Amino acid sequence: MDLGLKDRVYVVTGASRGLGRAAAEALAEDGAKVVISGRDEQNVGRTAAAIGPGVYGLAADNADPDVAERLIGAARQEFGGFDGILISVGGPPPGLAQDSTDEQWRAAFESVFLGAVRLARAAAAELGEGGVIGFVLSGSVHEPIPGLTISNGLRPGLAGFAKSLAYELGPRGIRVLGLLPARIDTDRVRELDSLSGDPEVARAAHEARIPLRRYGTPAEFGRTAAFLLSPAASYLTGVMLPVDGGARHGF
Repeated sequence: MDLGLKDRVYVVTGASRGLGRAAAEALAEDGAKVVISGRDEQNVGRTAAAIGPGVYGLAADNADPDVAERLIGAARQEFGGFDGILISVGGPPPGLAQDSTDEQWRAAFESVFLGAVRLARAAAAELGEGGVIGFVLSGSVHEPIPGLTISNGLRPGLAGFAKSLAYELGPRGIRVLGLLPARIDTDRVRELDSLSGDPEVARAAHEARIPLRRYGTPAEFGRTAAFLLSPAASYLTGVMLPVDGGARHGF
């Protein structure tokens, strides 16, 4: 299936590793040009070089108020256009509700929530008809994940913002959507599994609750993201798509 990605230009944040990187790889594999960002300049540069010549890396922090202008400007300068953005942010540190400090909440709000909102608003101002704004969120949008209190508090709010933005931008032909990953086999998920003591036991317990009986691969997530961002998904907006092997049992 031709997704219509050839020579389209996307920005993917948080793409030096994990789900952001997987999405950037899938977009580039189908012919898109991609500007990727990450906090560490060396890591993001190495990642861009590893993915291929149609990828440009830029060191940037989502919490920086100027990051949107820099990333969209790089897309136009390096590749001559801007067709969409996938906003992927790192997860806040694990913690229980009573242990999370005000400073942890503030730092996570600036990066995970307000940084994503700024990026989306800036993208909306720059995109034309056929543009797309995607958010990498979490299954915690629907159901809190034990031990991830701050993430549980912020991700549902971002989903609400994305749904509101989809309603506002729809008449301009701009789509807005979210991806809700659960147990995808990334460093982040392996780190969370290790917090319980024995990561193999934790993984087996999680897999037993997933109908497909396994964790997803980053490549599977990346291909899903590439499809949703592509013109092939041109009539999908306002959706929050679980990428979880069937772990969510509700509609």
